Amino acid sequence: MIHLSRRSLLKGIAAAGTAGAFAMNGLSNLVFAAEPAVKAPILVVIHLRGGCDGLQFISPASDPDFIAARASDLRVAADGQGAGFALVNGPAPHIDFRLHASASGLAELYKGGSLAFIHAAGLTDSTRSHFVATDMIERGVGSEADLLRTDNGWLARALEGGAATAQAQAVSTSGTVPGDLAGLANALVIPGLKDGLPFIGGSAVSTALWQMYSADAGPLGAAGRLALQLPETVDEKIPRDPQGRILAYAPEKGADYGPAAELAQPLKTVAQLIKMDIGLQAITVDFGGFDTHEGQAGRFRPLMEKLSGGLAGFWNDMAAYHDRITVVTVTEFGRRLRSNNSNGTDHGRASVMMVLGGGVLGGRFYGSWPGLHAEELEEGVDLAVATDYRRVLTEILQHRQPAAKTALFPNYTLPRPHGYFRQGLIA
Repeated sequence: MIHLSRRSLLKGIAAAGTAGAFAMNGLSNLVFAAEPAVKAPILVVIHLRGGCDGLQFISPASDPDFIAARASDLRVAADGQGAGFALVNGPAPHIDFRLHASASGLAELYKGGSLAFIHAAGLTDSTRSHFVATDMIERGVGSEADLLRTDNGWLARALEGGAATAQAQAVSTSGTVPGDLAGLANALVIPGLKDGLPFIGGSAVSTALWQMYSADAGPLGAAGRLALQLPETVDEKIPRDPQGRILAYAPEKGADYGPAAELAQPLKTVAQLIKMDIGLQAITVDFGGFDTHEGQAGRFRPLMEKLSGGLAGFWNDMAAYHDRITVVTVTEFGRRLRSNNSNGTDHGRASVMMVLGGGVLGGRFYGSWPGLHAEELEEGVDLAVATDYRRVLTEILQHRQPAAKTALFPNYTLPRPHGYFRQGLIA
């Protein structure tokens, strides 16, 4: 029996003309290992898993209703030891909005004009279930009824329609394909690159699968070949020494991600993948720990340090790609206004979204502030959602691809855009 490597077998398939026109879930004119002709814009979606407390992330520090509702260590102070970073251009001019004191990196990005905040943003549905809210946001819907009718992710819908190639169009750095990318054929799961992308089962299994799928001229064969080739495309780009050993990733000078592996390592993987120029258009990253029902003060500070340091390090590392990259953060919901008896906060409604990019009109807030008076709270307990999360995502997608379909989010129409981006730039 002749054993072929994936690479040599692929060349043989292509030479025989069997890697031609197939169709499965939009897989047509399948092309292997082609370099991207146009450097596409890249969207990085960071999921803050658990329900991030937007009111401790960015506090309306001078609001008397806020001060009365929460213990001091669950608020960002406006003065004294541990005071937060003052943010100009807040959503309510009479209120002093303060960024958490541990988020110095985010403060610099905001001050530098690359980062914008959207406070009181989120899912309009009133569910307080992590699972339901997460599914709804990842599918890009606004109600449980629409969730039942939607079987693919909003990012998959945004990316579908192009020619299927052996380029990794989208990547998840978590352990599974998230709901955002459900239904997208050429998406990969890559938690890290330090060990390369070895084929599960070894070369013998890889060779057998290549031989099996190369003989199938139908849609199953096309999908199988694509699944086998995508990891190879990435693996070939990983830098190695003359002995074939993988070289450790070295960020650009001045790019300090911080020590936290939970976010720093996935973002380094993102940076390395982008620099490979393998045709990536979307990457999703998970950062969890925000379900802070108890002892929130001690848990929230390191979360902010990791989020701030990781994003600042990533942005400095990607200086040559700023005009192509947009980063957006989403979370399933915020937390209650009032702290509970365990010095934590329970599942709430609105939170904070961030948009970071070279084309972003940053250094300001977007959207309206609903207020924290009793009559302004949702169900009398929560910061109300003033900006639908789909408004933020729709505006990002339309800026990245002005001719894109407008009906990416079921039963949603974009109101007048907030205007997050400079005109004429693809972020």
